[in-house]
Amino acid sequence: MAEIKNYTMNFGPQHPAAHGVLRLVLEMDGEVVQRADPHIGLLHRGTEKLAETRTYLQSVPYMDRLDYVSMMANEHAYVMAIEKLAGVQVPERAQYIRVMFDEITRILNHLLWIGSHALDVGAMTVFLYAFREREDLFDMYEAVSGARMHAAYYRPGGVYRDLPDRMPQYQATNQRSASEIARLNENRKGTLLDFVEDFTNRFPACVDDYETLLTENRIWKQRTVGIGVVSPERAQALGFTGPMLRGSGIAWDLRKTRPYEVYDRMDFDIPVGTNGDCYDRYLVRVQEMRESNRIIRQCIEWLRAHPGPVITGDHKVAPPSRVEMKESMEELIHHFKLFTEGMHVPPGEVYAAVEHPKGEFGIYLVSDGANKPWRLKIRAPGFPHLAAMDEMVRGHMIADVVAIIGTMDIVFGEIDR
Repeated sequence: MAEIKNYTMNFGPQHPAAHGVLRLVLEMDGEVVQRADPHIGLLHRGTEKLAETRTYLQSVPYMDRLDYVSMMANEHAYVMAIEKLAGVQVPERAQYIRVMFDEITRILNHLLWIGSHALDVGAMTVFLYAFREREDLFDMYEAVSGARMHAAYYRPGGVYRDLPDRMPQYQATNQRSASEIARLNENRKGTLLDFVEDFTNRFPACVDDYETLLTENRIWKQRTVGIGVVSPERAQALGFTGPMLRGSGIAWDLRKTRPYEVYDRMDFDIPVGTNGDCYDRYLVRVQEMRESNRIIRQCIEWLRAHPGPVITGDHKVAPPSRVEMKESMEELIHHFKLFTEGMHVPPGEVYAAVEHPKGEFGIYLVSDGANKPWRLKIRAPGFPHLAAMDEMVRGHMIADVVAIIGTMDIVFGEIDR
């Protein structure tokens, strides 16, 4: 009688549910996964090596392109590392702006995650709903930086510029009536803060909509409850952070445990799971969106009442204003040297980390006193999560592989770097 052997199957790299260019080599016994071997490196862009050949400021836009769903959160860790090493003080208003945009970015990330994760396991509508809200968040990005995704808004010493006093408005076209244009511009008549506040008023009802579609949906629960279970001990041993760790019941959040900027002044809770499965990680991220909404509202209230500078006055680190630059020879020299030669960071090494939407995103920076890093190492939160793929999928069906990749919230820009 012929011996039955396991067979090997390729999942990706061109697979719609691979969340990038992931190639998984699956060893199958029928439909049951015996072993999973993730092959990465298909998106490698050499960010860490490129940073060694660019000035500190020139490397900011590279950070946006790592995890291209959480752009400003990546920038935040990088500029914090420079500030720690250079001893730069960031104005209080800039710290509040950073915290506000970190949380806007967290919602932006979780919306794409919930939409694509639901789409992977067969739910179409949530994807469309999530992208509706993402449009408003992209408009906020565009209002402050001029770019809808790769903002390069955070700078060593603060942020590029203050929040604008007016929001861009829709213009009349042949395709839309005047009444339709007026309706679209209804919440765009004030400042950016007014627009953000209007969003925070509407957003909890939007999250209710996602939960109505998914939380008690029996198909969603059949696909996620008890799938990809990770115990608290294993989650820690595997190096999990963010919602992957909190889904297993460990309340570890750098915003609370290692507060940076003004997070110690914010009132918010850390949602945690109990079972460590895909469903718990879903519930954690949904609740995180609600908590981020709370933080944004607190930032809006403070920013309205406290005007002030948004970038350091040290012109060895940040450029003088255009007006100063055109009126003073000394400021012109500062401006010229900063954008040609770049800033010099004192010799030393530093590690700075933020609570990125996916987990702990860290920058390890080594300086030899030059105008560019001697070495840059990025701690990508998704890397240890993907490394646990084999352990998480063993014994599951092939259909569960898709649900487990989805629950990790994988983006290959940061994993491959």
